[in-house]
Amino acid sequence: MITVIGSINMDIVVRTDVFPKQGETVLGNVFTTIPGGKGANQAVAAARLGSQVQMIGAVGEDPFGEELVNNLKSEKVNVDSIVRSENFTGIANILLYDNDNRIIVVPGANFDVTKAVIDSKLELIKNSSLLMIQLEIPVATIEYVLDICHQLNIPVLLNPAPAANFKNEWMDKITYLTPNETECELLFGENYKSILSHYPNKVIVTLGGDGAAFHDGSQLKRVPGFKTTPVDTTGAGDTFNGAFAHAVMSGYSIERAVAFANVAASLSVEKFGAQGGMPSIDAVLARIEKK
Repeated sequence: MITVIGSINMDIVVRTDVFPKQGETVLGNVFTTIPGGKGANQAVAAARLGSQVQMIGAVGEDPFGEELVNNLKSEKVNVDSIVRSENFTGIANILLYDNDNRIIVVPGANFDVTKAVIDSKLELIKNSSLLMIQLEIPVATIEYVLDICHQLNIPVLLNPAPAANFKNEWMDKITYLTPNETECELLFGENYKSILSHYPNKVIVTLGGDGAAFHDGSQLKRVPGFKTTPVDTTGAGDTFNGAFAHAVMSGYSIERAVAFANVAASLSVEKFGAQGGMPSIDAVLARIEKK
């Protein structure tokens, strides 16, 4: 069982052909609301590939919260450990422009994922084969979860986004860290190639369309991406993380798991929405065969 502890948001998406300057008003051409949140996205990505996934998080007692929980249920994610908060459900305001995105997250109920919530779900955590966590919930909760998993020898995949919330002293308690290139340099203050050799088989840096890289203890490994024409890059990183977790739990080596996750991420950007393009296992295997 993969346990995901993290954010559950409603993505409020606007697409525009003209990126506004400060103080400028422009017209957009698409508006929609889409289930999101890095925690929920990664849970869906792993579940679509066939993993058993349970989600620990919080939503508000509002229509967005109800819709998001029902969406996770429909994706076969276990939602029994999602708590209801008096706070509003978290949202992400996403601006799409020129095949890229800019995102503002308002955490809301996500910041009610407290140590007390974790304590109430401790038995579920103890039965996890892998725990996935991101940085859109309180830092104190993240530290508490890392301590618990370290004591129980439960492997942890931490996706350090937003990177500003990361603490370097966590590294000894993390099994896999999955920053993108920009996040890696923010976290460690060096080029990612220098960092990877310090953390062999632990830090996997995603490089967008160029794939991903890690150090296997002997040499730097560049795992190429699968070239595609992107429609919406919003969920690519979350798809990578969910797919990597699924592959590692399926017994893949790190290099093979990274290659699998690269293919899944390439499929995810071909459709609109963070979760909209997250692929099934059949779609990933078909693209691997095509390669």
